[in-house]
Amino acid sequence: MSTAHNSGQKGDFAKVVLMPGDPLRAQWIAQEYLSDVKLVSSVRNILAFTGNYQGKPISVMASGMGMPSIGIYSYELFHEFDVEVIVRIGSTGAYQPDVHVRDIILADSCWSESTYARTQSGDESEWQYPSEALNKHISATAGKLGLQVITGPIHSSDVFYQEENAVRTRLAREEMKKLLCVEMESFSLFHNAKVLGKQAACLLTVSDSLVTGEQMTTQERQSSFRGMARLALEAGITY
Repeated sequence: MSTAHNSGQKGDFAKVVLMPGDPLRAQWIAQEYLSDVKLVSSVRNILAFTGNYQGKPISVMASGMGMPSIGIYSYELFHEFDVEVIVRIGSTGAYQPDVHVRDIILADSCWSESTYARTQSGDESEWQYPSEALNKHISATAGKLGLQVITGPIHSSDVFYQEENAVRTRLAREEMKKLLCVEMESFSLFHNAKVLGKQAACLLTVSDSLVTGEQMTTQERQSSFRGMARLALEAGITY
């Protein structure tokens, strides 16, 4: 049954869904890698596709930007469309000098000052976690593919543009020194998976460095994350 945000029907989605933020990135992955592709939802131009990768079904759906957006789409995929696994595949900004543009990061934990978990379920924790089993499988798949992946804790932020005098910024500085990078979605995805008894993971490609100032172009962010996309697809069909 469709929802207000997703026009798909039961059975339209595979058990495993890859979720980039950008709808055009979702479209690029579907066109580049999948066969027998079907557009299963385009509500609000949040594109969702199901097809086959190496003969096995898998879906790709955009999440939009930020925790409220991925919170809606991931919750509905898990709760209404019988999806079992969501792997976020996104871009991130590096916090550490030894994390470079185009590096692939696998989040083993996610810290946030967001109120998403508290508001959604009363969960007061500032930390959310991916599926340990899924992460182990992704790491093993990366080894088989010869891809180097950096595993560690990340930051999910509600705010892209933050004023320097923000109280939370000062309080969070020590915590942020321990984190590899920053993005804006994984905290709510991991929380939804935990609440609903599902599995989630997050793969990120570093698109810019908050340390060195190096950054990808917009076009590169949309379509050049081939290593991460291949890793997510290979792990998705073998999990």
